[in-house]
Amino acid sequence: MPFVRLSGTVKGVDDPNREVRARMLYMLFAAGWDIYNSNGDQRISLSNIEKKITESQAFMFMPGATIEDLFKAVSIFVGYQTMDKHLFGKPTVILNSGKSWDGLFRLLDKLQAQGTIKQNYRDYLLHVNSPETALEALERASKEGIPDVGREKITSAIGESFETPKPAELIGSACVFCSASIEDPAYLEAGYTMGRLLAEKNIGCVSGAGTTGIMGAVVKGSVEANGWTSGSNVPHIIELEGLPEGLSSFWLRPDIYTRMEVMIEESDAFIIFPGGAGTVQEMLALLIFKQMDSPMMRGKPVIIYNRPIDDAGHGFWDGLVELLEPWAEQALFEVIGDLDAIAVRVEYALKKS
Repeated sequence: MPFVRLSGTVKGVDDPNREVRARMLYMLFAAGWDIYNSNGDQRISLSNIEKKITESQAFMFMPGATIEDLFKAVSIFVGYQTMDKHLFGKPTVILNSGKSWDGLFRLLDKLQAQGTIKQNYRDYLLHVNSPETALEALERASKEGIPDVGREKITSAIGESFETPKPAELIGSACVFCSASIEDPAYLEAGYTMGRLLAEKNIGCVSGAGTTGIMGAVVKGSVEANGWTSGSNVPHIIELEGLPEGLSSFWLRPDIYTRMEVMIEESDAFIIFPGGAGTVQEMLALLIFKQMDSPMMRGKPVIIYNRPIDDAGHGFWDGLVELLEPWAEQALFEVIGDLDAIAVRVEYALKKS
């Protein structure tokens, strides 16, 4: 029998989503599906999410989205975008009867309009409003498959991990999560400037080790300023994007989750630059670890670079800030709109730690 993995956690007998989940479970069983996480008591982590994806044939997200649920849904979409072989032909349905997913949809709509998401995410994360339409969408997509993302490999050269010692004068490292697809010169200049500013302040630069877009510009800025520049990537993304030159250290990892894990472990601060679904995924992972008070994130600032995009005061990440508003009081992140101010904030945090 095919397995569908349900998201969500049942929060006792008074959970308003309990009845909807019960209806969905009954309909799935009656239609011949077996179900992972039927009781809503399984947890997903960076270390086990790839296994959970591999063992499932489909994914269904329930009402009442938490940060963890948002992370898992975006992760699956990023997997589709990067042609993860473990997701080939596996559909994803989001049941949004309680409207808790609206913030994510608005954010992805904005990113699509801004060009950092090339695909129509609604073709991959199927939105429905009732258990009946959820089952219909799941079975239709299981038969029709997943749309092609329109990407081609540019290289077969993968590379190997390597490391060089960190310079004695290095005060710490900052990870820059950002887009590998934005080619707007103003954004590329900002990425290059960020890499250079980190190097000038003796701050190591950690990135996703891509050659294109802002990611490539950040690496170039740090390398050309003689900074300690490192990164991590995975084979199937390297085949799509290549590897930059000049890295001081490189950590090859088998999947995007262990890639994120080593980037988090090797960094002392995080800067969220303009990006797409992958950058949203990385931001949500950081916040999950912050909520858990994980030693990997303890004392490490998370800064959203909300780059101004017009004279009216709107910023690139307004949609992300809106999505995270329910958790804003937990002091999980900061929002700054100026590169120099970000560099000063990171320098202060690293010298203080």
